[in-house]
Amino acid sequence: MTLEGARAAVKAAQRIAVLTGAGVSAESGIPTFRDAQTGQWARFRPEDLASPEAYHRDPDTVWTWYAGRYRDVLRAEPNEAHQLLARLEQEKGDGFLLATQNVDGLHARAGSRRLVELHGNLLSGRDEVTAEVFALPAPDKLTTPPVSPNGNRMRPNVVWFGEFLPPEALEAAAEAFAAADVALVVGTSGVVYPAAGLAFETLQRGGMVIEVNPEATELTPHLSFSVRDVASRGLAALLT
Repeated sequence: MTLEGARAAVKAAQRIAVLTGAGVSAESGIPTFRDAQTGQWARFRPEDLASPEAYHRDPDTVWTWYAGRYRDVLRAEPNEAHQLLARLEQEKGDGFLLATQNVDGLHARAGSRRLVELHGNLLSGRDEVTAEVFALPAPDKLTTPPVSPNGNRMRPNVVWFGEFLPPEALEAAAEAFAAADVALVVGTSGVVYPAAGLAFETLQRGGMVIEVNPEATELTPHLSFSVRDVASRGLAALLT
């Protein structure tokens, strides 16, 4: 397949599913989880900051880490990749779904509405008693650990090591990928399951999967076409 063929397939598709990963937000200056472990955080293992056990043991340290990341993502702005995907949703309407592994909220801020956040969202907290999700206050008003309107302590609203993805979000993503004429896999390494398996839902039902990534991934040999570029330029080549 050529780039022209891939572009034509995206244009003709009535049903499109998209999976995005850290590579999309990298162009907004948001580091990956491990890249963010600098300075005082370099001495911690990821599991020390992002697991139920770590939170139970030391909620104050975990919340200090996430409060810093929360401030970082609010300072960031959606980039061209986020904007292009929001415009693609407008073009495809109900035939579109975006599933993201990112927790920074930038897709929503760019205008994406048919969106599922597979790993949660840093901009919110989850009531530890009721499991209700509430937006966090502005960083200058955030005290940690935060308390929900119900008076209960809240945990970060993200999926930690050893936890399952939200079943409703994963089910919606799987259904969209299974029904897709074309799926886009953008800025993700394809090693974290079950999200990485979504592409196979499309392929097994005869759909096409196009990857946008500057490097080959574990998914590459199985896919229909790959655009070797960063997310913004790769999506621009496909969508404009």
